[in-house]
Amino acid sequence: MQMTTVLVEGESDRVAVETLAYRVGHDLAAEGVTVVPMGGATSIVHFLNRYGPDGAGHRLLGLCDAGESPGIARALAKAGIGPGPLDELGFHVCQADLEDELIRSLGVDAVLEVIAAQGELASFRVLQQQPSQREQPVSAQLRRFLAGRSGNKIRYARLLVDALPTGQAPPPLAQLIASF
Repeated sequence: MQMTTVLVEGESDRVAVETLAYRVGHDLAAEGVTVVPMGGATSIVHFLNRYGPDGAGHRLLGLCDAGESPGIARALAKAGIGPGPLDELGFHVCQADLEDELIRSLGVDAVLEVIAAQGELASFRVLQQQPSQREQPVSAQLRRFLAGRSGNKIRYARLLVDALPTGQAPPPLAQLIASF
């Protein structure tokens, strides 16, 4: 069985991918799939060298933010994977980031329900009153909230994926999981 390595930007992305994969019935270990957080997209060359054609020879898949996609495309081409559209190369692109995708898929009200269930709605309301946040759309405020505290992105990645109705995962995440 060929090993598959899924390259993601960070730990919260890893948690989201693994959580959704499990929810839809994947046993990643049995399928030879490992999700590897790179500590940021700019580290991709190291991971391509380690797992790609000139390294371990794993099948590579990935998930990245739109802002990082040009650099990812260049790195894949230099590593001999590509050129071509990222999705055709197995790398799926989130419009802004995965949190943005999850917020849009769930809807603001459902995300607020998840935050409330964690006992943090009052904290979110305080954030909304900050001068820099007052004029922002609620979706942007939610992204700021998720990224604002150490560990929040990781914790909420699992919670938001678990809150997704069946079949309503963000397209980049769903397409990535479907390619396992």
